[in-house]
Amino acid sequence: MVAGATRFQAFGPTHLAVLAVFAAGVVLLTLLGRRQRGRSPAATCRGLAVALVCVAVPSQVWQLTGDYDLGSSWPLQLCDLAWVTAVWALLTRARVPTALTYFWGLTLTVQGILTPSLGQSFPDPRFFAFWGMHLLVVWSAVYLTVGLGLGPSWRDYAVTVAVTFVWAVLVYAFNEAVGTNYGYVNHKPASASVLDWFGPWPAYLLVAAAVLLAGWALLTWPWARQARP
Repeated sequence: MVAGATRFQAFGPTHLAVLAVFAAGVVLLTLLGRRQRGRSPAATCRGLAVALVCVAVPSQVWQLTGDYDLGSSWPLQLCDLAWVTAVWALLTRARVPTALTYFWGLTLTVQGILTPSLGQSFPDPRFFAFWGMHLLVVWSAVYLTVGLGLGPSWRDYAVTVAVTFVWAVLVYAFNEAVGTNYGYVNHKPASASVLDWFGPWPAYLLVAAAVLLAGWALLTWPWARQARP
């Protein structure tokens, strides 16, 4: 930990300040996106994409070299993949990456913002890397959908479910092979978590999946209803 840095405390002053910045960014990017509807949003999209790359890539390199841990350093969490889909979506505005960013960002990444698993506080570089990636992913999702209006369809919902299922299967196999627990798909985390309410393995996976699918359906319904002729 950097000299002078304190341990991060959830809902302490630093966290509340970050949440204020997060909320302000959501409002500003929503308004900006709506102003840019029907115009070219390329400059804003490129700016967000470059910012994500500049934050996420050095952070990942550091985790794989200077701060390596087999059980946490590999970019196998959905939150790690969300920044990749966000960059893809920002540069192309294609439906699939935009939907993946929307669903993953507004559920899983938001959860990381509200209940962060972070030991380092300001001014540790890992503090900035964590918050930079999480905030930029959600801001990108909000800008593309609520701002520019690129909301998902039920087909996009189905594609996201399929991609997430494939991810879960592959990560489960990786965990079994090397003894890790990315995504908590092989067993519950050692510390207390909401998964404790969902029963033993594999029951908690089924309950968590049902909750997630229902949440994604609720995020899809307004857009699908709006798209009806």
